[in-house]
Amino acid sequence: MSTNKDLLSKGVKHLFTALPLMFIGPGLFYNALMNKHTNWHYLVLVIACGICIASVFLATKGLQTIIKSLFDGDK
Repeated sequence: MSTNKDLLSKGVKHLFTALPLMFIGPGLFYNALMNKHTNWHYLVLVIACGICIASVFLATKGLQTIIKSLFDGDK
């Protein structure tokens, strides 16, 4: 049973892309909730939620790709 190195590197890239988003998203979310007196509150809140969703998606996609590269074999 061999590892597909191309798929493995693609999965690791997804995980490394998701890592900074996991910190930026909640930081922006907190910033949006603390600055309710500004007009940009809702825009920053929507962007923060989008970044959080993107980080979860990329992390899931990266883990699926890594598992696929390790266990699918020659398919």
